[in-house]
Amino acid sequence: MPPTSDGRPDEAHGLRYPCGEPPAAGQVREVAPGVLWLRMPLPFALNHINLWAIADWDERGAGWAIVDTGTKTADVMAAWGHLLAADGPLASTPQGARVTRVFVTHMHPDHVGMAGWLTRKFDARMWISRLEYLSCRTLAADTGREAPDDAIRFYRACGWPESALDLYRARFGGFGKYLHPLPDSFHRLHDGQAIRIGTRDWRILIGRGHSPEHACLVCDEAGVLISGDQVLPRISSNVSVFPTEPEADPLGDWIASIEHLRARLPDGLLVLPAHGEPFLGLHARLDRLASGHAKGLERLRRSLAGGPRRAIDVFGALFARPIGTDSDLLGMATGESLAHLNHLMALGEVRRDCDADGVWHYRLV
Repeated sequence: MPPTSDGRPDEAHGLRYPCGEPPAAGQVREVAPGVLWLRMPLPFALNHINLWAIADWDERGAGWAIVDTGTKTADVMAAWGHLLAADGPLASTPQGARVTRVFVTHMHPDHVGMAGWLTRKFDARMWISRLEYLSCRTLAADTGREAPDDAIRFYRACGWPESALDLYRARFGGFGKYLHPLPDSFHRLHDGQAIRIGTRDWRILIGRGHSPEHACLVCDEAGVLISGDQVLPRISSNVSVFPTEPEADPLGDWIASIEHLRARLPDGLLVLPAHGEPFLGLHARLDRLASGHAKGLERLRRSLAGGPRRAIDVFGALFARPIGTDSDLLGMATGESLAHLNHLMALGEVRRDCDADGVWHYRLV
């Protein structure tokens, strides 16, 4: 579920937070040699995102490789202005700061929103996985468009009332609101790729489920994992089904990605997440993420044992807080419920029937 917390440290589950308080917007803190922690405000319930600057150089000289960028908002623009000033925290040359390249972990606006601005300002390339780039271009193209009929049928099939559908129509097409136009080209990231950033080698690990092809950056020499939204210390990233692919199994992808990361990453890495604070205890956190979804699936099975359910009928089995059909969280809650239902269908445990009104009902096989 989308978080309402501010991501403050929670040490109850085997995690340690060695880096102290986060830097203020427009300031930096070194968390590993040549790796700086930046924090930007967000205009959402989750009110911050962590960004990272890695000491780098290219044919034009010294600079910083930036990982994730923040949203296109006045507060974030002001913070970047301070960071990049001639006497600012990222000043790397007598002329001020330079950005050598911009890495984007995935397509969501809090991560990619300022990438177009930064790459154009510094004539730098954006490094991103192919599916994230193309998916972002597709969603940005919906800006200002009317809600498609397929999407209305999809949410009606989930059990949404007309009032919720009307609100969805009114809000549709807002993805690009927090997004500078993307660069028209990109450098592709892929799983297992080795990249030299500054004086160190980094490797790319791809995770799926929260987004199509989420890139994590690992430096074994520095003992650092930049995890984006793939591993967060206190909250679990939203894993949802969307109208564009109603039968998708993103929860299956997410669970497989947890195992993929656990097998490929040592436990002692300092994890640099997009939200919350840097932490130690990677494997304990991966185990807890996996067990959380396993418990959610078991609660869902018990709910379905009571008879057929619509997607909106299983919220109580999956979420601690009530989700009404007039809630701002309705879309995310529906998407995540469908992710769990579709995963049980993929396992052969559940089937879906459609009634005369086009509404889906799920029952145990």
